[in-house]
Amino acid sequence: MNILNEAIQRYAEQHTSEESPLLSRINRDTHAQVMMPRMLSGHLQGRLLAMISAMIHPRRILEIGTYTGYSALCLAEGLAPQGKLITLDINEELEGRVRKYIADAGLQEAIDYRIGDAGTLIPGIDEVFDLVFIDADKERYSKYYDLVIDKIRPGGFILADNVLRDGKVLDEKTDKDTRAIQEFNRKIHADPRVENVLLPVRDGIMLLRKVSL
Repeated sequence: MNILNEAIQRYAEQHTSEESPLLSRINRDTHAQVMMPRMLSGHLQGRLLAMISAMIHPRRILEIGTYTGYSALCLAEGLAPQGKLITLDINEELEGRVRKYIADAGLQEAIDYRIGDAGTLIPGIDEVFDLVFIDADKERYSKYYDLVIDKIRPGGFILADNVLRDGKVLDEKTDKDTRAIQEFNRKIHADPRVENVLLPVRDGIMLLRKVSL
């Protein structure tokens, strides 16, 4: 999932603040014990998520796609006092592991972890979000965007992961997930409701800010 030269990637990580001992444990455990560990945000991206969250100081965060909880804990670092992060995931097999990590971080009150289909859960969430992180099934990125855009305050932000798909977004003939991401990227770039910048970090992060029209 790294589009950068591996030596540059290592250099960037070496000159990035360290992850916490708990995050390091989640990173290690996920790679040793969980299927598809490439889905983990990891050190460099995790520190970026934490930094962006700290800059925004959000009261409400929505995360679509929890996996093993690494990115949720990173995003929660920037929460305002009494802030809340709602994180959604469909994989109930990881629930016990994720809840333990949340408890180990002492964030049971701050992180609301919900199991279920995000497309079904999001319409029932009555919140105004300062920050949304999309990192779930790629075919439904555009659907998730449509579901959350009106729940984000003017000036709020969306982050979408994996928008470069190992560089496959440059290919005309590719797999269905990549085609969905290509369509998502075009959709975002054409939407006057947002300003956007595609960051070539790890597998690509689309950063959007909702503007007032």
